[in-house]
Amino acid sequence: MDVITFNLYVVRHGQTYFNVYNRLQGWSDAPLTDKGISGAEKTAEKLANMHFTAAYCSDTTRAMKTAKIILDKNTADSVKEPTVSSYLRGEFYGYYEGSDLEQSWYAAGAPHGLPTFKDIVSKYSLGKAMDFLKEADPFHQAESNEEYWKRWDQGLDLIRKDKNIHDGDDVLLISHANAVLGLVERFGEGKYDVTEPPANGSLTKLEVSDDQVKVTDYNVQ
Repeated sequence: MDVITFNLYVVRHGQTYFNVYNRLQGWSDAPLTDKGISGAEKTAEKLANMHFTAAYCSDTTRAMKTAKIILDKNTADSVKEPTVSSYLRGEFYGYYEGSDLEQSWYAAGAPHGLPTFKDIVSKYSLGKAMDFLKEADPFHQAESNEEYWKRWDQGLDLIRKDKNIHDGDDVLLISHANAVLGLVERFGEGKYDVTEPPANGSLTKLEVSDDQVKVTDYNVQ
């Protein structure tokens, strides 16, 4: 069987109120701000002439709203509705959902001498930051790196098995900052800085096949 390779365009959702308030929002949700809506519209304009044979997004309202804006403005006869899946959510932060971002990462990293998210990722990895947060969670319900990727591998398989996708096709995915960072850390061959989140509405491009994923562009604004 021939190997199919397609382009996966990953867009971070538009700005939300939790982004403005600097709060963690993995599985929790907050609506797009006016700036978030206009930012998604600008992204939509950049992608308006691209034909997407398939589109995917997480089941959060911020991702679904961003996907709708992009697909509604598309003029290249793309798919009209995204496939929505919980596999494509960002990290679950457990007890720290909705909490102040800096305070949460301090709770995770300070016991290890690493008081910020950037400190943790710079010394170890994004995966280790997930593990530290699960350790700090009094309920231990935050996702570990292993739990996160068990879920996300199912999401990638869902996209790979889409019978509407053929070799060379372009596919749209609307997801989240930590999801983009995770993809870039895992498949970016160390070429990109994952200590800072990508911008809302930014674009990251991956080449995906049955046996390989490769990041070809990151955080294009």
